[in-house]
Amino acid sequence: MTGHKPADLKRGWTTGACATAGAKAAFHALATGEFSDPVEISLPKGGTTDFILTSHELGPDWASATITKDAGDDPDVTHGALITTTVRLKADGKGIRFKAGRGVGTVTRPGLPIPPGEPAINPVPRQMIETAIREVTTETGLAGDVEVEIAIEGGEELALKTLNPRLGIVGGLSVLGTTGIVRPFSCAAWIASIHRGIDVARAIHLTHVVGATGASSEDAVRARYADLPDAAYLDMGDFAGGMLKYLRAHPVQRLTMAGGFAKFTKLAQGALDLHSARSQVDFQFLAGLLAEAGAPESLQERALCANTAKEVLDTAAAEKVDLAGLLAAKTKTAVRTILRTAPIDLEVLIVDRGGTAIGVAGFDD
Repeated sequence: MTGHKPADLKRGWTTGACATAGAKAAFHALATGEFSDPVEISLPKGGTTDFILTSHELGPDWASATITKDAGDDPDVTHGALITTTVRLKADGKGIRFKAGRGVGTVTRPGLPIPPGEPAINPVPRQMIETAIREVTTETGLAGDVEVEIAIEGGEELALKTLNPRLGIVGGLSVLGTTGIVRPFSCAAWIASIHRGIDVARAIHLTHVVGATGASSEDAVRARYADLPDAAYLDMGDFAGGMLKYLRAHPVQRLTMAGGFAKFTKLAQGALDLHSARSQVDFQFLAGLLAEAGAPESLQERALCANTAKEVLDTAAAEKVDLAGLLAAKTKTAVRTILRTAPIDLEVLIVDRGGTAIGVAGFDD
């Protein structure tokens, strides 16, 4: 994954943990007139951690506290963002309710852990905040009938760098986190986003979804299927295995997979993670494909000595050998093996860097 050992990498804190700290500090100020700084919160898997407040403000029946998110060494789009949680007293006996502040999105489609119409604050952060409010209630006696509003500075713009628009989360980011802790360079968040994308596609009854390795591959599919909505695109990236295993258990009628020659060579070989640091092209495999295509032995020998998969592809194309088409068929077979008996019709596109499909293994039906 990287050249570092996990111990060399600094862990960080989720948006949900930051919002929880802000909520607890604000509610404590409403109860006592003073902000806890640092403020200690309980983590879902046990243990506690402290947060230092970046700023805070107290009104007659409301208080707000801001935390600067530290994602550690994880390349998180929200690293350094200001997470402001405002707590308002509501003497109505209805307990805790949540509100999306500026920069936090609202759910508009089914299939996510939060129903449409609700702020995009996921279940675990909600539970963390509820726990924090109860802790202050137990300590001070102040009733926990409150509105908790979470805002993320610049969240509207940051959300454009995430999957939220495709998932039907509008107006900003989601407040996420299942443990409160960000594990550096973890693939789990991306794979979880793919899974949620599949859930949304199924919930809105889409029958055709797309897994593409990158923008050029996705563009090729968009040119091929102009009517497919954004929610059909799962942003697979390198995580073919994470997508396919979930689809195996949660099938959609039709699946188009699109990717570059090198990445899909690795998929055809059986790799489930297509990142260059975690799987490599087997040039013996490519030489075997050339032999199967009837290419001369000299071409096969050149493949064994090649530096890149693209070099093999270009050499084959110069000799009029349809290596991309054969690879598409081999990739389809490999993917079908991963999907096992799932009732999914499959199409594979091999795409060049210009976004043109140069090899196709079409749907069966």
